[in-house]
Amino acid sequence: MTSIGSGMGVSVLPDVYCYTDQIVNLVVVGTPYEFVLIDTGMPKSAEQIKDMIKERFGENAVPKAIILTHGHFDHVGSIVSILEDWEIPVYAHDDELPYLTGKKDYPPGDPNVDHGLVAKMSPMFPNHGIDISKHVHPLPSDGTVPHMNGWKWIHTPGHTPGHISLFREQDRTLIAGDAFVTVKQESLYKVITQTKEISGPPRYYTTDWDAAYESVKKLEALKPKVAVTGHGIPISGEELSKDLQYLVVHFDEIAKPESGRFVN
Repeated sequence: MTSIGSGMGVSVLPDVYCYTDQIVNLVVVGTPYEFVLIDTGMPKSAEQIKDMIKERFGENAVPKAIILTHGHFDHVGSIVSILEDWEIPVYAHDDELPYLTGKKDYPPGDPNVDHGLVAKMSPMFPNHGIDISKHVHPLPSDGTVPHMNGWKWIHTPGHTPGHISLFREQDRTLIAGDAFVTVKQESLYKVITQTKEISGPPRYYTTDWDAAYESVKKLEALKPKVAVTGHGIPISGEELSKDLQYLVVHFDEIAKPESGRFVN
């Protein structure tokens, strides 16, 4: 699966760059002197990601760290290959570490949550954990983010137990991961065309819908002015405000599936 935006990036802000790898977004935050990589895209994309960073920051540019919103295959797909060349730390939430140290696998995708083709294909997606024990560390308990001055991490579980989002209060910038997205991720047509549409976390991988709802409420309460999501196009201003409010009010209708392994 590859969207029309694959291989393209957009400067959301001067120091926030969103890059699309096939169907998922990763984010580079910072300046050439100090920057971090948030998530590592799809499997077999390591060289493509490194080329993107070279183009943005120069031939010898290396991030200070990798921050993971969570450990699903489309967000850590290239991390093992990247870490073979870059001896840098990786940070994730405590509750996500079992999936990043080879101790646990995620549940397989649930095809019964939606009629969309991506949902039906989801049991074939990789669900195994990875082992990057030598590199991964828990995020600081005080909410700060290493090498991201002014940002804080926010625990936004539901999609996974240790899912996090990142927020900078100074300009109210949100990196939401998959806590909510701006494309209906279950639909192959909408994924390929990147049709803009506020949506909850990808249904086929979400395991706790009560927690997912509370996470969306938590993010809406921050009143972000711009948001980069794990899937879909960045969103900002009044459109973001209205769409997030609508998602909170109509979460059961928009986000939560009527049936599925983790519903009710």
